[in-house]
Amino acid sequence: MLDGSDLRVTRPRRLVWEVLAAEPGHLTAAEIADRVHQKDSSINVSSVYRTLATFAERRLVRESRLGSDDVSYWETAHADHVIHLVCSSCNAVVHHDSDSASMLRREVFTAHKFVSAHVEVTVTGLCINCTV
Repeated sequence: MLDGSDLRVTRPRRLVWEVLAAEPGHLTAAEIADRVHQKDSSINVSSVYRTLATFAERRLVRESRLGSDDVSYWETAHADHVIHLVCSSCNAVVHHDSDSASMLRREVFTAHKFVSAHVEVTVTGLCINCTV
């Protein structure tokens, strides 16, 4: 993914991308920094944060606030039609494909002439494992 962008591919950028691409779920910046540091201890936390900010500006990654904590979670970019289902008990996150975001985008434009750049929908509740 980075090879096709106009970003210079530095070691920190490549390692951050590898960590995110290998993770099917969501990671905090601290978790990403820890995994990058395991691969190359010379890469500091500030390089990871700068890389995440750069990737977010280029829309290569998504930053989300999931659940009730005030922590950002990161993942590779995906379309707005993905809704995050967050378990309030075990913190599991599931992606659910839906047309809801597209319908919401059309509705806010029709009602308010508001052109949305990004739609993020998070639904909290209990996953199947925590309701049993």
